[in-house]
Amino acid sequence: MQENSQAVLVATGALPALILIAAALTLPVCLTLLALYRRAVLRSMALASPAAGLGGSRRPQTAPAAPPAAALRLELCGANAAHDSPTLAALRRSLRAAGLVHLLAGLACALVLTAAWMQFTWGDGGFVLVRFLLMFACHAWPAVLAVGLVTAGTTRQRLALGLAYVLLMLALAAWALARNPELSALDLARFWASTNLPPTVLLLAFLHRRIRAVGPLVLAFMLVAVIGAEAAVRLAGQSEATMRLAIGVGGALGLDGTQTFWALLLVGAAVAALLGRRVLKWLGRRHVARRSSDQLLTLEAMWLLFAVVQSVGFAFEGLAWLAAGPLAFLAWKLTTVAGFRLAGLGHAQAPEPGLLLLRVFALGARSERLFDAFGKRWLRIGNIDMIAGPDLATTAVEPHEFLDFVGGRLSRAFVRDEADLARRHAARALGPDPDGRHRVNEFFCHDDTWRPTMLCLARAADAVLMDLRGFSPQNEGCRYELQQLLDHVALERVVVLVGRDTDRGFLESTLAALWQSSRAESPNRDNPGPLLRMVEERGDQTAARLVEALLEAPPRKAAVA
Repeated sequence: MQENSQAVLVATGALPALILIAAALTLPVCLTLLALYRRAVLRSMALASPAAGLGGSRRPQTAPAAPPAAALRLELCGANAAHDSPTLAALRRSLRAAGLVHLLAGLACALVLTAAWMQFTWGDGGFVLVRFLLMFACHAWPAVLAVGLVTAGTTRQRLALGLAYVLLMLALAAWALARNPELSALDLARFWASTNLPPTVLLLAFLHRRIRAVGPLVLAFMLVAVIGAEAAVRLAGQSEATMRLAIGVGGALGLDGTQTFWALLLVGAAVAALLGRRVLKWLGRRHVARRSSDQLLTLEAMWLLFAVVQSVGFAFEGLAWLAAGPLAFLAWKLTTVAGFRLAGLGHAQAPEPGLLLLRVFALGARSERLFDAFGKRWLRIGNIDMIAGPDLATTAVEPHEFLDFVGGRLSRAFVRDEADLARRHAARALGPDPDGRHRVNEFFCHDDTWRPTMLCLARAADAVLMDLRGFSPQNEGCRYELQQLLDHVALERVVVLVGRDTDRGFLESTLAALWQSSRAESPNRDNPGPLLRMVEERGDQTAARLVEALLEAPPRKAAVA
């Protein structure tokens, strides 16, 4: 009986404490590692390639071409330009299907946990519908977070999801309070908070866009390390003999009792870290093999944490009831796998346009916000290629890229020479992951390899988005990229994003000068009305308007040499 009580104490005290400690440590560890990652990327970007480098990094010297017959015009795109686009319709279907699958999977997980709770309360009046619905709604809260993460691209959409859930809970609470006068609103609030609040607070921390890509990896590693530290202390204290042995070893090393305790924690964490390293490698291999996606990895970590925390109270009814948490997570996983297959989300659907994303690197957080909202839409229909930069170094990092950095192999990710560029371009991830999302292909470039890499990507892209918010005379790299677009890419495939801080006069004069010096072989020279389309930044609607404008581009023609 005493052993069973101790086991229940461990399950209801130590287990959730370990999970919450690991989740709390995830945020500072993520921020530290990503800061180091960003610094390493910037340092390598500033260096020259250790190989011979790439040819053609500068524009070849040729006889000047005659000025173009027609002047280049800039025009703002109208709103809702591509409502009838089949690709845009496919994007919306994919978003709706993904949202529905994640909603149903979340409800399946909540149903398992609610069924377990109902077993404990069955003797208190039998099955009561309002009680069942309240518990079910409480356990379904993570589904709201999941659907928001997958489908909500604007603040208004996220608020609408949250408000719908709050109204549902208020309606159920009013029904329960009217039916049971002994029940108080405070009781209901406490139940919801104890069920959802701790994991929600921690999850919102590592679901921030700046660390979301690596948060689940770090959380998995920290959980293994924290459990290892706890196991080392419990192992040392399981008997008087092991305790004396630990104290003796600590004394031989000159440690007092407190120092020996901390040493046990560190040793346990270090030993467990070896297992955690294997876990990370396994997750990385799954990602590279296209059996998972960055978003799925995040959602798996979220649902596992909620399932475990929400089932901790079951231990008071018997340790076997703790299996409800893993079973609920399994229900979520099986529902997502079946849902993705039934919806056909993991299968390629033509057309699948590839996008090249260019931008002013100095935008920082503004690039992150746009990338998060725009990627949520565009990645439903095609991939995004881009050159890695300081603005999105931590936001767009893929799990395998982060693991290469942790393993000291970041240099392998950088383009070295022409053959390496061709190999990386041919090997980029194309087609959807199991959840229907395509991938972001980052090209890490040294100071002498980014120009030919940009040209290679521009020639192959179906569409090009260039973010020129904040464009100024200091952005010589953007000036070079604009010249290459005018020289090599049909302008109907290019969209430029401008903002309030974009100096329109400087942009127009720069483009006019570059247009006058464009190559004679440019695909735009024979166009009687050359036009560069612009989208003006307008809050939450910017990402949707960009997608609509980009989808107006005709199919890509053969690249111009």
